[in-house]
Amino acid sequence: MSPGTPATPVAAPGAPLRVAAVDLGATSGRVMAATVAPGHLALTEVHRFANGAVPVRGSLYWDVVGLHREVLAGLRAVARSGPLHGIGIDSWAVDYGLLDRDGALLGNVHSHRDRRTDGVAAEVLRTVPAEELYAVTGLQQLPFNTIYQLVAARGTAALESAETLLLLPDLLAYWLTGEVGAERTNASTTQLYDVSAREWSTDLARRVGVPWAILPPLRDAGDRIGWVSPDVAAGLDLAQDVPVIAVGSHDTASAVVGVPAGEEEFGYISSGTWSLVGLELEKPVLSEAARVADFTNEGGVDGTVRFLKNVMGLWVLSECVRSWTEQGLAGTDLPTLLAGAGEAPALRTVVDINDPA
Repeated sequence: MSPGTPATPVAAPGAPLRVAAVDLGATSGRVMAATVAPGHLALTEVHRFANGAVPVRGSLYWDVVGLHREVLAGLRAVARSGPLHGIGIDSWAVDYGLLDRDGALLGNVHSHRDRRTDGVAAEVLRTVPAEELYAVTGLQQLPFNTIYQLVAARGTAALESAETLLLLPDLLAYWLTGEVGAERTNASTTQLYDVSAREWSTDLARRVGVPWAILPPLRDAGDRIGWVSPDVAAGLDLAQDVPVIAVGSHDTASAVVGVPAGEEEFGYISSGTWSLVGLELEKPVLSEAARVADFTNEGGVDGTVRFLKNVMGLWVLSECVRSWTEQGLAGTDLPTLLAGAGEAPALRTVVDINDPA
């Protein structure tokens, strides 16, 4: 079977599957061991680690090589504690790495909170009107979407040398398998993806000056990306060949498909660094009312659409904890803060955390 072919991890007939779930967030990551059988799911956290953007000379980057190291540590822990039949990786959206023709990473991976995209959205909208951009991509207008990051990178040595763009989960999967591609739920967040056709919009990329040829082949959740390569397998002490399976690689896509809803129609709130509030639909909503209300249409697992709105989540809290800890203040651990918040009078102060300030 070739990479990209739907495949189930192999276990003995009738035996439960034991898989590793890699879940990466903007402030922390974790590797879970999951044992799955009909009517049974058991989850064990085997490795958790901190994450955060690193400022370097006025820019903000992810330590993506450090993330890879932590992923390997987690996978090694899973493999040493029992059988391992498959691996899946999800993360936050929009951020990417660029590979050269030899498959090497071209520079550090920018954080979407880097200031390089300031003013870029307005520049793009002068070329592609907002109404047209929404009609194709169905995306909420956020200044850090991948399209704006790439427009900001025009003229840089990295972009001019790039052979392939890989979103973060796909980059980490590439380092495990050597296979390139883009899983659709995360590709749909780039604002370079035609949400109706479920394909890259190469015409849109061309119009805004983004080299469309760097956009990799698309794949679906459930496709087999490839097998863990021999050099990686040796470092993980794997006793057998292990496939890496494409999951809903945008973490919200995986969260939504896991909602234990008893009916087809349900709403959800997925809360992390960002909070995502919305519905799971069969088709995108591309009306002018949806655009003006700034709702987004992102791809879901099994071809669904996550019709939702991004609102500020726990980023403010995590930044407060980080800042207060750096200042050496006492009682800034999360349990103490939450206990104090529970004792404070309700609604004494209201802060609009969506205000740009």
